[in-house]
Amino acid sequence: MSTTTDPFARRVEDRDAAPQFVLPLVVRIERDAAPARTDALETAARAVLTLLTDERSAGEGEWAEAVRDWQDGRIRKVVRRARGAEWRRAEALPGITVRGASAEVRVYPPVALDAWPKDLARLQVSGTDLEDPQPPAAPAPGEPVLWFNPAVQMTAGKAMAQAGHAAQLGWWALTRERAEAWRGEGFPLAVRTATPEQWSQLAAADLPTVRDAGFTEIAPGSVTAIAQLVR
Repeated sequence: MSTTTDPFARRVEDRDAAPQFVLPLVVRIERDAAPARTDALETAARAVLTLLTDERSAGEGEWAEAVRDWQDGRIRKVVRRARGAEWRRAEALPGITVRGASAEVRVYPPVALDAWPKDLARLQVSGTDLEDPQPPAAPAPGEPVLWFNPAVQMTAGKAMAQAGHAAQLGWWALTRERAEAWRGEGFPLAVRTATPEQWSQLAAADLPTVRDAGFTEIAPGSVTAIAQLVR
């Protein structure tokens, strides 16, 4: 069976030897209207998938070379926050805005680590602390789920990046038929923190797994998330 694995995704054996790029994401956090944490995580994951499957990211599309260059190195994602005029400037840059129930996340084509657009470079990385007004409900039967490791604590911004990683790895692991069906539905998914018992079962199930490189917040090699997209 064919899968959606990007033909360029593993082209360089030593990813650290390749030029390094980053996928920028910006979450809108207005002073009096912060999004719910889980909704922000799910919206960030869908934003990554939306950019990866956009026609501009494939073939000869205007973002395709940047996406290939990014996937040749470490698959880095960085989430920053914006409000008011900052958000309006961020929305004016080429990218895609994905909206959830309360969250708005804009994703951009990858940029070199030292070449962020100035309107994004000036945005804050820290302080992306969000809360859920109430615990999220259990995922619906058959719903794709990105599970977080209950033993790893992360800020909302870091967790949004990890959700994006898990969604991307899960997407690559799907057969083309399942992937296209999921895309046609608009990438419905849930992000939840597993119980210790659930996590043990997931870790033994040979599912797409995120191991963090340790650039920020957590120790290198930490397993942060597992994608369970097919039940």
